[in-house]
Amino acid sequence: MADASAQTFDLKELFRTSGVAEILEALDRELIGLAPVKLRIRETAALLMVERVRNEAGLAHETPTLHMSFTGNPGTGKTTVANRMAGLLHKLGYVRKGHLVSVTRDDLVGQYIGHTAPKTKELLKKAMGGVLFIDEAYYLYKPDNERDYGQEAIEILLQVMENQRDDLVVILAGYADRMARFFESNPGFRSRIAHHIDFPDYSDAELLHIAELMLEQQNYRFSANARDAMAEYIKLRRTQPHFANARSIRNALDRTRLRHANRLLETGDGKVSLAMLSEIGEADVRGSRVFNSNGAGHG
Repeated sequence: MADASAQTFDLKELFRTSGVAEILEALDRELIGLAPVKLRIRETAALLMVERVRNEAGLAHETPTLHMSFTGNPGTGKTTVANRMAGLLHKLGYVRKGHLVSVTRDDLVGQYIGHTAPKTKELLKKAMGGVLFIDEAYYLYKPDNERDYGQEAIEILLQVMENQRDDLVVILAGYADRMARFFESNPGFRSRIAHHIDFPDYSDAELLHIAELMLEQQNYRFSANARDAMAEYIKLRRTQPHFANARSIRNALDRTRLRHANRLLETGDGKVSLAMLSEIGEADVRGSRVFNSNGAGHG
């Protein structure tokens, strides 16, 4: 009689045929940098694949706790990774649908008595079978306000995270220091979160690469001088308030394209070539208020 323990499983083939490898490759293409984040996602995917194989092989196991915390500054890819994580969990059979429902406090907490519970339950119903992504989750908890209804939403969330964890994954996101205080004040959340992933800020070089890719997706490109100016812009913009990594770069490019369009409209007789329509010039970048000597503004 054959020894059952000698049975083998081709994990790499399962990884490929499940579609998980395709999702991880897409994440590599979509996101510049973030090596520690990508490693953690790959490790999590490997763990879940092994758990699935163990289950199919009849080995004793518990459904792994999948609720997560994503910490980091704005514009570091947290929502993009959450979206890919939803697809990954679906491919591995841990959620039924694989969709992402992204919410903030305002979506969950009501303005008056009796308003919060139905709002929270309705969104949880919408997210069932997928992933609920709660951005800036710490705003749910306002201990200084006795009439705040956030605690009611928290209690409903905690109950669902525990009792229906086979059908819903919750990802809490926000600034690292504020999330740490939030978990200290809400041990129920801390005990239910299994995976903590920190998203680092992008380097200047990574932000410049991101800017070039964003332009490329819209069939634009920097001239050589404009690229140098953008590198200088990134260095200056990082020192100013409300810097949000890739989000700030996207906003800067939107304003750069406005200046580019206006420049073309005012050029000579208004006739432009295809190359002119596609190339962002140095003046388009340096028109930003970031280059003002007083450093005011970030337009």
